[in-house]
This record gives sequence, C-alpha cells and structure tokens, in this order.
Amino acid sequence: MNISALLTSAGINIGLCAILLCLYSILRKQPGNATVYFGRRLAQMHKPNLDSCNLERFVPSASWILKAWESSEAEILSIAGLDAVIFLRLLVFSIRIFSIAAVVCVFAVLPFNYYGQEMVHVVIPSESLDVFTIENVKEESRWLWVHCLALYIITFSACILLYFEYKSIAKMRLAHITQSPPNPSHFTVLVRSVPATSERSFSESVKFFFTNYHASSYLAHQMVYRTGKVQKLLNDVEKFYKSIVSMKTDPWDQKCRPSRIRCGVCGGASNSFEYSNELQDIRNASFSLPESIIREKECPAAFVFFKTRYAALVAAQVLQSPNPMLWVTELAPEPHDVKWSNLCIPFRQLWIRRIATLIAAIVFMLLFLIPVTFVQGLSQLEQLQQTFPFLKHILKKKLMNQLVTGYLPSVILLLFLYSVPPAMMLFSAIEGCTSRSGRKKSACCKVLYFTIWNVFFVNVLSGSVISQLNVISSPKDIPTQLAKAVPRQATFFTTYVLTSGWASLASEIMQPFALFCSFFNRFILRSKDDPNLVPAFPYHTEIPKVLLFGLLGFTCSILAPLILPFLLVYFVLAYIVYRNQILNVYISKYESGGQIWPVVHNTTVFSLVLTQVIALGVFSIKKSPIASGFTIPLLILTLLFNEYCRQRFHPIFKSISAQDLIEMDREDELQGRMEGIHLQLMSAYTQFPADSREICLGQGPGSEDGSSTQSTESRGLLPFVLGGLSITRIQRVFTWLSMIITLQERGALR
Repeated sequence: MNISALLTSAGINIGLCAILLCLYSILRKQPGNATVYFGRRLAQMHKPNLDSCNLERFVPSASWILKAWESSEAEILSIAGLDAVIFLRLLVFSIRIFSIAAVVCVFAVLPFNYYGQEMVHVVIPSESLDVFTIENVKEESRWLWVHCLALYIITFSACILLYFEYKSIAKMRLAHITQSPPNPSHFTVLVRSVPATSERSFSESVKFFFTNYHASSYLAHQMVYRTGKVQKLLNDVEKFYKSIVSMKTDPWDQKCRPSRIRCGVCGGASNSFEYSNELQDIRNASFSLPESIIREKECPAAFVFFKTRYAALVAAQVLQSPNPMLWVTELAPEPHDVKWSNLCIPFRQLWIRRIATLIAAIVFMLLFLIPVTFVQGLSQLEQLQQTFPFLKHILKKKLMNQLVTGYLPSVILLLFLYSVPPAMMLFSAIEGCTSRSGRKKSACCKVLYFTIWNVFFVNVLSGSVISQLNVISSPKDIPTQLAKAVPRQATFFTTYVLTSGWASLASEIMQPFALFCSFFNRFILRSKDDPNLVPAFPYHTEIPKVLLFGLLGFTCSILAPLILPFLLVYFVLAYIVYRNQILNVYISKYESGGQIWPVVHNTTVFSLVLTQVIALGVFSIKKSPIASGFTIPLLILTLLFNEYCRQRFHPIFKSISAQDLIEMDREDELQGRMEGIHLQLMSAYTQFPADSREICLGQGPGSEDGSSTQSTESRGLLPFVLGGLSITRIQRVFTWLSMIITLQERGALR
C-alpha cells in the first residue's frame, strides 16, 4: 500500500465523520428525537432545552462539543457513577501517553526509518508505506539506538502515568465505598448450595445454620424462589402498565407535538392522557395475595443479612463448611444489580457451564479465522490477483486499487466484528453470573481476548495460523516471527483505526439503530417512544475497542510511527463523543465500583511487554546486539512494575478493608442509624415488587400518599395481577388487559 491509498481511506472516513457529525448536530435539536439523544435526561426528568420554533434547529453547530468538554469529573461522577469516570480516565491516559509517543516517534524515529536505506525516494503520494517502517532500516545500523531510546521513553512514561492513575482510582473506589449512603450489599451475604434435608426446608436450614454459627451477628435472611414463565409474563404486563403511566403526563411531548394514541383504525390524536375515577377505583382497591403464588418453589440460595458490615465480610470470606461445595458464600451484589434468573442455578453446575462457554468461545474464535483470512487476502494485492485472475484488469485502475487495499478490508472486518459482543454476552449469561455488572465484566474480558487475538495476532500471522505453526519451531522464534510480521501489517492497522475508530465514533453519536426505531414507532406504528427505555453504557464493547487501539499504538510506535497521529485523533474524538453520550444518552443502571480498572491496567502492561518482545525480535533481525541488550532489562522492569501494582493496589478492588468497614459501623451506631439500616435491609432484596398478603395498589412500602422514589404507581400493578392468579394465572392476566381496553373504549382513558 502507498501513501495515496492511505489518504484515500483517510479521506473517505474524514468525509463520513464530518457528514455524520453535522447531521447529528441538526438531528439532536429536533423535538421528535429527544428520546434518542437525550434519553438519560428525559428518564431523570431533566428536559433538554430545545426550541421547536427556532430556525437554528436546522443549522449545524458545535455547541454540544463545548458542553461535553466543560462538564467536570465531579458532575459525571454524580450522574453516571464511578465506572463512567474510569472509562473516561482510560481515554485521558491514552491521550497523554500517545501524545508523548507521537512527538517522540514522529519527530525522532520516523526520519531514521525513512532514510534507513540508501535509495532514491519517489514523490510522497506514490511512496510505499514500507519505507516509513523499521523494515527500511538496514542491518547493523548505528541509528537503532534511537528506536531503543524511544522505547524506553514510551515505557517509562506509560508506567508513571499508570501508577498515578491506579493510585487515584483506588482512592476514588475507597471514597465510593466509605462516603456513599449505606449500601445494603455491605450487610448482605449471598449463600448458595444450601444442603437439602428431609427434616427442614431450605429456609429453615438457613436460619438454623446461621443462628447456630453466627448467632451474635445474624439478623435475618430471604430465600430465592424459582419464577419461570409466570414471572416473565408478569414482567411484560408491568412494562405495559408503565407505558400507560408514562402517557399520563408528558409535558415535553405536549409542547413539541401532539400525543399519538392508536384507536385501532386511524390513530386518533390527543393532547392529554388522564385517568378516570373508574380506573382510579380499580387501582386503589386491595387484593388478597396468596402466598403459594409467590413462593412457588425455594431455591438452595438465600440472601443473609447481618447486623454489621464487618460481620458480613467475615461470613463472606471464611469457609462455612468442611465441604467447600456446600454453604458457599460471597458478598451480595447491589439490589438492582442482582441477576435473579441465575441464582437458582445449582452451584455444582457452574464449573461445567464455565468450561462449556470457554470451549464455545474458542470454537467461535477459530471460526472467525475465515473472515479474517479473507480480509487479509484483500489487503495483499498480489495474492488476490493470483487467486482471482479475472480481477487483474479491475485492480489495475488506480481508484479501485486504493479502495480495495486501503478501505475495503477494514470495513469487512468491522462488519464481522459486530457479531462478537452479542455472542460473548450470551456466553457470559450462560456462565451463571449473579450480577449484571459481573456478566458485563465477563463479556468485556471475552470480547477483549477475542479482538486482540483475531484483529492483532491472526492478522499479523497473515490470516493463517496453521501455516505459521510450521515456521515457529520453538518459543524462542516467536519474537522473530512477530518482528517480521508486525511491520508488514502496520498499514492494515492504520486503516483499521480509521474505519473501526473514526467511523464507529460517528456512528456511536448518531445512534442510527435507535433513530430508526424511534422513526418507526412514531410514523409507522403511530405510537410514542417510551422514555423509560434508556440504554446502559456498552462497556463490554467500548473498553475492548479502546484497549485494542492502545495495543496497536504501543506495538507499532517504533515500528510504524505513522499510525500514532491517527490514533491520537481517535482518542481525542472519543473523549468528546463519550462524554456527550454519558451526559445525555446512557443511564447507569448498576455500578461495579471500578472493577474494570485492573483489567485496563493488566491489558496495558501486556501491550507494553508485547511491544518490548517484538522490539527485541526486530533488533535481533537487524543485528544490533546493543539495542537487544538494553531491551531485556526494560522487559524485566516492566514485569516488576506490574507485580508491585498488583500487590499494592489490586487487593483494594477485590475486597473491602476491615478497617473501613468497622469505622463505618461505629459511625452509624454513634449516629443512631443502624436500626433504620436494619429495617431497610428487609425490603432491599425483593425478588418480587411487592411481597405481602394485603397490598394496596396505589401505595408502595414506605409511602402513605401513593408516591415513592421508585414509581409506586408502576409497582402497584404486580400485586393486582398476582392477586388474580389464584385459580388460572394467565387467564386473569388477559382479563385485566381486556379491562383496560374496555375502559379505553368507554372513554375512561382519554
């Protein structure tokens, strides 16, 4: 590939990004797109400031960039939580380290690569990209010490920045734990694999065990129950009810456009939606809730509540039984983070599931070699012409040549990669994670390993791992083979950054899928968008992408420095785009407390070590013993740095210190808050929205006037439906739905 092909790819992506960003700045001002581009603000009742009558709505502007840039870290922490702050810290770290790398490598390393051979250079647009790589440096060159010095500068800069980031984020995690309001998960232990006995039920066994062995600290417990299809049906009915409640008052929608409610024939229009007295009477009625409906069947799992945080930590970490497969304990996830459907999975079955998902992920990874091999065939023009002779005349055209070699391979690979995150999320769900954040973290790691293997290693090995296995006869040959292959694929990685980086950011901010769904709902189905359906931030797709680009930047920094300016532009643009998305679009549905940072740190250190190994192979090929000798101590120092960080900071992310928990317990006892915390624990982990025999539909627990912090109107539906399921469950559900339709026809809902 030559410079003109790279410029063709860059021009296509720059033009595409510019068009999409301008289009976004217009579409975000349209009132009908508020649920797409301001989903978080609408969900939290912060109406975006848009004027439906202003002509500026149709003029592109960069005001959203300034608003995203001006928001402080404290504001983002209060809005989106610690995980969002850590993700933005990753982008800031990438901007800093690759700014240093770009300055060092572009101004110091790149000239020595370009003039590494005694040759006559052609005009720059027709110059091959190989002359800008370390392949153009002749053997035994005395200028290879410049590459070694640049490697030292990049490594030391990265380690220093990593250390301060790790230290700062560890302090933020401690502050998140100690300064936040009382968290029910700190007092709660998830107990699994409760042994079954003929004398007692699971609930009685849990109570007997903990009153016998944790009598001084045990407070209460709550069993986990099997739900099945009935609960799924109830959840669907609850969503239907929430959509009705959300249509009750919608000032934003009333201001910008009339509400569209289908009448079944022509879709009548209405500007308001109110409840009649008849429907209010139904909602305010009390219904008997049979205990047998909710407690269908107990699972061998329970949430056990303790009187203090320290007691819960001790119970979670000690071995409860001589048999490690019984009475397995761990600190419970936060209440809204619990993955209820996985709690009933037998504990003995988990290791089988993990092995099965591991095998499935490996098979999926191997099957992905087919599209990667095809992509590499496109990037190597000579092999493509030999395989398909009829393409010779087409590929002789300059524009087609540049398009096929510079743009098409990365686009095809990107399209195939879109199938990876859903597949890995499915594998993580099958594993049996007890929390939603744990499932997303597991999927993030799987996507990360998958992308590093398929995008980097398989492409480096020219898309054919099998053909390279014969060449690599021993592990000591691996650095040499990587040193030969990475510079050859540096041009593909550069175009991949343009396509998968720049273009994907423009697609991310445009939200084409959400925009299409909103358009389909409003103009085809004639229904309103649900402001409650706000997506969560896709950490499992975006973190692996950023870390992959970091790996490409480190490994190609001294080998092919031309990639660094494109990477730097990507990280700056990503910082602005994701800040805007976090502030306006995505909502934090659960919080992991920064658990993803150790993965970020380990991946960055792996990238540094891989870079040093490849550099060691390059210096060996170029017959520079001095540069090779100085690279080995750098490799050892990097591993020692990683071990120090693992000993110093990583335990903070694995557990909570006893000192902090005891001080928090003492403070709550001195302030007289412990009794109130104990009362809140009883209703924190509710598998069902309401769990009592006589429940008033219009009021939730802890509310006297029918209002609560979490939409008691929507919580009132399930008791209503559950109360009618004593004889035929599903039939009564549809009876209730028929009642709603009947009331609507009578004009009760208008």
